[in-house]
Amino acid sequence: MSIVEMEFTNFHYLRVLFFLALSSHSFVIRGDNKNITSAANRVRNRDKGSVLLVDVRSFGARANEHRDHTKAFEAAWDMACKSSSSSVDLIIPRGEFYVGPIRFSGPCTNVSHLTVRVKGHLKASTDLSKYRSGGGWIEFGWINGLTLTGGGTFDGQGALAWPFNNCTTDSHCKLLPTVRTLDKPFEIINLSYKKIKFSMLIFQSLKFVGMNRTIIRRISSVDSKFFHIALVQCRDFKGTRLNITAPSDSPNTDGIHIERSSNVYFSRSHIATGDDCVSIGQGNSQITITSIKCGPGHGISVGSLGRYPNEKDVKGLVVRDCKMSGTTNGIRIKTWADSPGLSAATNMTFQNIIMNNVTNPIIIDQSYCPFSACTSNVPSRVKLSEIYFKNIRGTSSTRVAVQLHCSEGMPCKKVYLENVHLYLASSGGGSGKQQSSNGGSEAVSSSCRYVRAKYIGTQSPPPCD
Repeated sequence: MSIVEMEFTNFHYLRVLFFLALSSHSFVIRGDNKNITSAANRVRNRDKGSVLLVDVRSFGARANEHRDHTKAFEAAWDMACKSSSSSVDLIIPRGEFYVGPIRFSGPCTNVSHLTVRVKGHLKASTDLSKYRSGGGWIEFGWINGLTLTGGGTFDGQGALAWPFNNCTTDSHCKLLPTVRTLDKPFEIINLSYKKIKFSMLIFQSLKFVGMNRTIIRRISSVDSKFFHIALVQCRDFKGTRLNITAPSDSPNTDGIHIERSSNVYFSRSHIATGDDCVSIGQGNSQITITSIKCGPGHGISVGSLGRYPNEKDVKGLVVRDCKMSGTTNGIRIKTWADSPGLSAATNMTFQNIIMNNVTNPIIIDQSYCPFSACTSNVPSRVKLSEIYFKNIRGTSSTRVAVQLHCSEGMPCKKVYLENVHLYLASSGGGSGKQQSSNGGSEAVSSSCRYVRAKYIGTQSPPPCD
């Protein structure tokens, strides 16, 4: 026997011994008061050890059964989070599962890498009375090193809740926290459901609170009752390959809302919903939004800012390489008039943005008020500065393509527009230039208040006087 043959035989023999040893090892997990032996295929090797796999089916969850699986999911999470293993995968297999609301809370002391693999289709309860407590349908809180992935879908089944969502007309409806503690981060509104009056929290489909080193990728969110994804006080958060959809007339179904967070990165995602595709709230720093396809919806917004006391500043925002299609706004910065306190939004760059038939491609509105009765004449106290619009191109569905309406009390400073090429959309939505009878292109215009913007390169519409 040659040396090569001997080496191959020995290698094959060692492989057999390895798999025999592996098959003799098992984990014993407890779920629904039963001992469940998990076979060796629940362990797979990694460079620095093994991964404990926890499957919700081991705790009584059964796909495609029209019943509440919340307790099974909670039991699976409890085992995963309290595991002594450093790496844990929580598996939600293919099929439909009805759950929620549910909280996946940490800290998970011994687990440094916790992956939730959602392969199935999760459906939220349509019984609104279940949402009296808790700020989200699926809520993750106080966890380090979470990854949410798997290609699955979170279905908020929001159509039943949308008729009760009156935040666009009710000035007493408060959307997100500003100074509340994290254990009660969302406000309560009164709803009438099936002629029963009760209090209900404004809830998000996916809420992340106090998270560190989080990754979400390859998941879908459809028909949220309120916001699809909300971040509150998170650090080092990355989201990519997300698909977020709801009807264009669904109220307050923001795709992604970010509040009091830092080092956040969202990329390569498609958002088509009834409100902002992405909204950047108060207290954020170092936020990057890139390669987002947005539409329908209200575009990408900073704000609204300045509605509540003690709001924190926004600084270090980059939005680049995004496309807006048929949206109400493209890039919007909105602050409330009569702000109760001083705050600022600074160092914001919007670059390489394509507008396709957008109503307000570039808009700063420092007298923002979405309600039918807005009477305040007191200027906003949110200071805007160091704002850069670079390489913005495409079509506007209205003649005012650039609107910079800043605060009389705190005029905008250091606003730069570089190579802006916006034209009036044609009736066929083609070239982006509306042809007039004399063969030229019909002009779009700019509107400016309390700002002296600086212009670099070519500009369409022409700069403000």
